[in-house]
Amino acid sequence: MGVTISRSILNGMKKASAAAAPREACGLLFGEGDRITGFAETVNVADAPERRFEIDPAALFAALKAERAGGPALLGYWHSHPSGDPMPSRTDAAMAAPDGKLWIILAGDAVGCWRAGDHGRWDRFAPERLLAE
Repeated sequence: MGVTISRSILNGMKKASAAAAPREACGLLFGEGDRITGFAETVNVADAPERRFEIDPAALFAALKAERAGGPALLGYWHSHPSGDPMPSRTDAAMAAPDGKLWIILAGDAVGCWRAGDHGRWDRFAPERLLAE
């Protein structure tokens, strides 16, 4: 079992990540259950976008409003680590709410998938298997 995602969605996030480098790219993940069916790239409004990300609050609120109106469910978030690895950083852990949302982190061709929660670990994330189809 794991989280499924289409190769075209994954490739779209990789392309957006490469285009944003050396800044971190970021965005939203949409879908149903453990199946990611869409993504959105959002503006990184962080004060230091080369080292961290912050999803544009207007985009996040719009996605939540659309979800409440019957639109696609917000499953989580994605961002890139242009000069790192696909593991959550301490900054990611400090930002993460223990809400069960997915976090996909891209670092070049490497991709990690994590679920935010209270897992009794410093990083607040449990690894999830990501299945590209």
